Amino acid sequence: MTTGVVFRPQSPPEQLRAAVEAADAASVGELWLWEDCFLEGGLSTAAAALAWSERITVGIGLLPVPFRNPALAAMELATLARLFPGRLTVALGHGIQEWMRQVGAAVDSPMTLLREHTTAVRALLAGETVDVRGRYVSLDKVALDWPPSSPPTLLVGARGPKTVALAAEVSDGVLLDSVTDPDVVRRARELVGDRLIAAYTPIEPGRTPEDIRGWVAELEAAGTDSVILQGTDEHPDHAPLIAALAN
Repeated sequence: MTTGVVFRPQSPPEQLRAAVEAADAASVGELWLWEDCFLEGGLSTAAAALAWSERITVGIGLLPVPFRNPALAAMELATLARLFPGRLTVALGHGIQEWMRQVGAAVDSPMTLLREHTTAVRALLAGETVDVRGRYVSLDKVALDWPPSSPPTLLVGARGPKTVALAAEVSDGVLLDSVTDPDVVRRARELVGDRLIAAYTPIEPGRTPEDIRGWVAELEAAGTDSVILQGTDEHPDHAPLIAALAN
């Protein structure tokens, strides 16, 4: 199992480098980045974070699929995967539908779009030529000139059982949102089998490092492959979480 910390986008982007360096110094395994509207871009911050460390794995969780054509998403992810091999994990997801409507990107069937988009991105990153005419995704013999030799880990962000089941079908696993009960992980494990489970888990201020490490152990025992600590909306600070995971 790996452990990670979220650099929440409520913190300004100019604070990212210090977070990367602190996580690196503490030997934290993963630093995760959000792409909430209308805060920092997930791909641009991931590129900077990867460049500021030679060790840490960077997770992007999640990229809302209505925002990007899958060919563009695959191009960007392939570039990062080639520049920083073995250090990128990305989750694709529906996005918050209110925000998607706000930018004119909402669709009638978010599940269909997520399926089509993830399937296309995964195939492109694997070096395949994609020729598809779906409900939302249409690609005419598209292939990447620079696919990564080892594609990044590709997850689907999910809350409900239908999306968790889709993650097992079309990706390497699932990113669960705001896990506060190990039973959430156990139910997801029943749906995804041996696929990866990453879990965001909010940590209220005032919890001791021993308490936090005990909670991480509970989630590991429930079947989590990657436990990712995040602050709350009121207290987004990542520093105490990095300290709690320090080796």
